[in-house]
Amino acid sequence: MIKVCELLWRRPDLELDDFRRHWRDVHRPIVSAIPGIRRYVQSHPLIGGYRKGPLAIDGLAEIWVDDKDALRAMASTPEFAAAKADEPNFIDTNRLVELVVDEVEVKPGPNAATKSVVLVRFNDVLGAADAHRYWEDVHGPIAAAIPQVRRYVQSHLRPGAYRAGRPFVDGLASTWFDSVDDMRAAATTDELARVRADEPNFIDVANIPAVLAEELVLVG
Repeated sequence: MIKVCELLWRRPDLELDDFRRHWRDVHRPIVSAIPGIRRYVQSHPLIGGYRKGPLAIDGLAEIWVDDKDALRAMASTPEFAAAKADEPNFIDTNRLVELVVDEVEVKPGPNAATKSVVLVRFNDVLGAADAHRYWEDVHGPIAAAIPQVRRYVQSHLRPGAYRAGRPFVDGLASTWFDSVDDMRAAATTDELARVRADEPNFIDVANIPAVLAEELVLVG
């Protein structure tokens, strides 16, 4: 199974509430009608995150399909065309980023109440292929050891995305916590300190955009 992730920014002339309402109430049933979708999730950043200004993204849409053939078939349907036609009604389509990724569940567990999404950008220490392996095999177990993390998933950009040059991001790191307080508690742990110490081995530590979000499971 493969996953498509869309990084969303709202249309500049829309208020945040209008963007979120359209995405949740209008766009959701359009996307849910697309044949071949096994799972569809919207992640809406917590409103409190906007107190200091714009966030890294205004939303993350995740869609799971069986394989590349299913993805191609889905893209040829009128339901898919309807979903694309609706995007300009609420999304800044000039900034829309679509990623086809392989999902790695590093720490199994429940999708708890608070979801952290980090946009992972590799540095130049390792090549892309080696950085993906390092992220999964070395860094993953270090991050999974944080006690407050209930679930941890890495979404790795597929190799074909690198044919056109350096991508916008190399992947997404998603972690779930029971609460924002638990996430804050994690920041004080020795395990988190080890995560931070390891990041320069493969991540651009000067540029680690992240959001806290509420996850809405709409299909699957």
